[in-house]
Amino acid sequence: MHAPPRPSLFKRLTAPFSRRDILEGALVGIAFLLYFGVRGAVVDRPETAYWHARDIIDAQRWLGIFWEDSMNSWVAAHRLVAQAMNYAYFYLHFPLIIVFGIWMYFFRRHRYTLTRDSFLLSGAIALVIYWLYPVAPPRELPELASQFDPTAPPYIHGFLDTMKEYLGYAYDTQSTRTFVNPYAAMPSLHFGWDLLLGIGIIRAFWGERWLWIAAPAGAMMPVLQVFSITLTANHFFLDAAAGGIVALAGLGLAVAVERWVYPWLGAQVRRSPMRRLLTVKEDPREPAHTSA
Repeated sequence: MHAPPRPSLFKRLTAPFSRRDILEGALVGIAFLLYFGVRGAVVDRPETAYWHARDIIDAQRWLGIFWEDSMNSWVAAHRLVAQAMNYAYFYLHFPLIIVFGIWMYFFRRHRYTLTRDSFLLSGAIALVIYWLYPVAPPRELPELASQFDPTAPPYIHGFLDTMKEYLGYAYDTQSTRTFVNPYAAMPSLHFGWDLLLGIGIIRAFWGERWLWIAAPAGAMMPVLQVFSITLTANHFFLDAAAGGIVALAGLGLAVAVERWVYPWLGAQVRRSPMRRLLTVKEDPREPAHTSA
């Protein structure tokens, strides 16, 4: 008797996953690669980014809320607080978003898609703004001022990059330069995406017994990021405000897509002669849809 043909390497690697799992991973992976690839490609306007940052400072001074220089000077003298803000800035953002997204996909599938789409759509909006209006973060201003504005006021030269100084991590290193745009301070998706993360955490446990823990944790996320992004000299307060607006716009668009676009696409797929290829088989792990 002949032994049955051995499955291909691709089939062996993908056997534990449903078609939906593979498509989801590809969608999110490609979307974030495009986001960071495009974000890292628009880095050739440092002088423009510097003067836009000066415009934001002038606007905050007019509003009476330009406190970032004093806050950064204070935290620079308190290393323990600086390190806490550094860790919050780094670990309570993208790493936590990835972990929470994977958990939500497998355990709160009926509430996952709206959260995913709100991140992707807000990221798309932010990319357009980064391209049209590059803004240097406070930590970049001392170096840029030495090139383009020698008579800049003292507060421009006083910002300290606490992550580089105390954590040993810098966004302009060779390993991260490809995917990082140093002039993407406005809007701050560090704040905006943590706002969406907080909303997602609350939605994930809405109506469940753990909501009493999830609700404060979700509310804490954007509040903590406001302090971490400003104390570490990575963003201005107006960057955070813009990030919140963009995040909520992405959430609103995600609601519209879920309500009107997906039903229309589903109808088109059902009418398509390629519907068997385009239709994702139902995953038995996926719970029945409930609104939230």
